[in-house]
Amino acid sequence: MSIFKKIFSTEKKQTLDKGLEKSKTSFFSKLGKAVAGKSKVDDEVLDNLEEVLVTSDVGVNTTLKIIERIEKRVAADKYLGTDELNLILREEIAGLLSETHTGEAADFDLPADKKPYVIMVVGVNGVGKTTTIGKLAHQFKNKGRSVILGAADTFRAAAIDQLQVWADRVEVPIVKQKMGSDPASVAFDTLSAAISKEADVVLIDTAGRLHNKVNLMNELSKVKRVMQKVVPDAPHEVLLVLDGSTGQNAFEQAKQFTKATEVSSLAVTKLDGTAKGGVVIGISDQFQIPVKYIGVGERIEDLQVFNKYEFVDSFFS
Repeated sequence: MSIFKKIFSTEKKQTLDKGLEKSKTSFFSKLGKAVAGKSKVDDEVLDNLEEVLVTSDVGVNTTLKIIERIEKRVAADKYLGTDELNLILREEIAGLLSETHTGEAADFDLPADKKPYVIMVVGVNGVGKTTTIGKLAHQFKNKGRSVILGAADTFRAAAIDQLQVWADRVEVPIVKQKMGSDPASVAFDTLSAAISKEADVVLIDTAGRLHNKVNLMNELSKVKRVMQKVVPDAPHEVLLVLDGSTGQNAFEQAKQFTKATEVSSLAVTKLDGTAKGGVVIGISDQFQIPVKYIGVGERIEDLQVFNKYEFVDSFFS
């Protein structure tokens, strides 16, 4: 397992371990009960394991895939001890995640051929969207990149104010207009400013309303069209922020937003305060969209680039 230990610095690995502590404790408590008194992985153990995975917010469809993989291992090995189950789960879930995460994202790197690199950030209110933008800005700036924020969530004065607080904290410029302004106009101004300042990366906040999918779809499409007048292939990334602590509700949000716009990456936040960390596995598998970032703590540096091997190692170690 030495591969896991080399990927991040010790401090980051420790932060991840700590951030997933509640999920891990809950999972192993359930798993312990599922295999109690059993030495061999049989149908009863598999039935119990299925229940453990579902109640750990992995999701029904993904759970069935994992169980099917383990059944094949049981059939091939004839005798499989329950003491080996942890290792097998680790291997099969890493394998499942590998089908979505074919290449691991480098540590807050950006494509060299896109400048400015435009990220449109979407998600419902309250999931940690603005905080994620602020923390991303901090991480990109730490990598020596110049960053501009665009406050295109113009439907709530609080959203503009909150983004301003982050811009001040991270010391990056922000483009904003008054509440009620056209979000596409803010996006246009932000990209224009990014071109003139030769910025490396632009983070555009958008409104987090889901009550009317048609309006949301139209609005996000308009923001995209107007951005393309300045940067023809913008946005280069549509990042959906999901609150990991909401478990199955995060699945529903992902379903709605992937219908409303072309989401290309995911950030799952608030994993440190919940036992629902299994939701990362299910969402990644079900939507076939890579989880790019995870939030595992309150500190500004506690937004991490997601690495499947490290996540599985922390979850199952």
